Amino acid sequence: MWYPAMATQESRVGIGRIISASLIGTTIEWYDFFLYGSAAALVFNKLFFPSSEPLVGTLLAFLTYAIGFAARPLGGMVFGHYGDKIGRKKLLVLSLVMMGGATFAMGLLPTHAGIGVGAPILLTVLRLIQGFALGGEWGGAVLLVSEHGDDKNRGFWASWPQAGAPGGNLLATGVLALLAAVQSDEAFLAWGWRVPFLLSGLLVVIGLWIRVSVSESPVFLEAQAKAAERAAAGIKEQAPVAEVFRTNWRGVLTAIGTRLGENISYYILTAFLLVYVTTHLGLSKSNGLNAVLIGSAVHFVTIPAWGALSDRIGRRPVTLIGSVGMIGWAFAFFAMLDTKSFPAIAAAVTIGLLFHGAMYGPQAAFISEMFDTKVRYSGASMGSQLASIIGGALAPIVAVELLKDYDSSLPISIYLAVAVAITTAAVLVARETRGRSLTHTVAGGSVPSRREPEPEWAAADS
Repeated sequence: MWYPAMATQESRVGIGRIISASLIGTTIEWYDFFLYGSAAALVFNKLFFPSSEPLVGTLLAFLTYAIGFAARPLGGMVFGHYGDKIGRKKLLVLSLVMMGGATFAMGLLPTHAGIGVGAPILLTVLRLIQGFALGGEWGGAVLLVSEHGDDKNRGFWASWPQAGAPGGNLLATGVLALLAAVQSDEAFLAWGWRVPFLLSGLLVVIGLWIRVSVSESPVFLEAQAKAAERAAAGIKEQAPVAEVFRTNWRGVLTAIGTRLGENISYYILTAFLLVYVTTHLGLSKSNGLNAVLIGSAVHFVTIPAWGALSDRIGRRPVTLIGSVGMIGWAFAFFAMLDTKSFPAIAAAVTIGLLFHGAMYGPQAAFISEMFDTKVRYSGASMGSQLASIIGGALAPIVAVELLKDYDSSLPISIYLAVAVAITTAAVLVARETRGRSLTHTVAGGSVPSRREPEPEWAAADS
């Protein structure tokens, strides 16, 4: 692993421990969350939402998939409030327990054939718990690293928790691909699909053992001490969620815009891909799973590289490389899938995820730097999770519906290109945040337009 030359050996060990705890925790949580997405495309449509028309059952399965996203802003609000009040670490431990418990319970659920309509209802409740937990995970994990790391190399350090997303997808897809390779379709539908869900229990124990050993964010502890002084002086402050919308609303809107196209592109490239390959192209599920497996491996190792590049040239330029590239790739992606050639499918996913990584790698530092410490967990969580509702939640549903109505990938490509164009516009009007001190108060409550005067921290960095 590369470390900044300026870091001391002691600080390297400390930040390494923080990164390991955040990366392993986020990998496990994303494993749980993505496992549901893959299962929704491959087995839940048959076991929990049986229908004579394959795409209808898939659509119903993805509706429960979307419900998990709907719960994420609520989780972001609750976890953000308490994370800004009592600390990042405690809430990260709680989110891991909730997510792992819900996923493990999914592996024990009876199917529609066993208890009828009760099966999808129980599945939906557990999906809500997953979404609620993940809503608090992202903000806490990236902030714990961002607030431990230094200003100069924050893009690199904070990108490691981001790598937990492809890491979790890699793990989930790898387990499913392995089971698909060694089991018949009948055995996989009968019991094999339960194995990855039950495995979550073991992963959570490992994640908790690592996560409880890390220290609280020093930036938060400093802010907490100042808050205690203000409280002792009789100064009453608003709840973090109310405060962030009162003073940092532009930061929330910028975070939503930055996340929108990135979110939609990721779920088209991974979750919807499995539907398109199996239902529309008539290929085996192994083609889609193995393509996502290869792409996720490349994605995992390149996200920190994009984060490091953002420390050199800025968050905005790197994000724009990804968003502008994805606009064109939205059309090339499906053209390559339609060849039905596995090398072409794997290349389509991998190149798409490289563009996605350019948007995603700098994102943790970019969004963290938009908010003050006392509302940072709330602001980062709310901005990212609100985007997930209109982005990741709806992307597979919209894509399946467009495919069902038009029997063509062109409307899906247009939908994806428009979404990424919105992200491009949001990043173009945002101010560069590279090098900003996280103890600095954001003037006016948010990162202002790039046309406004540069603050002292930005001028010093340039």
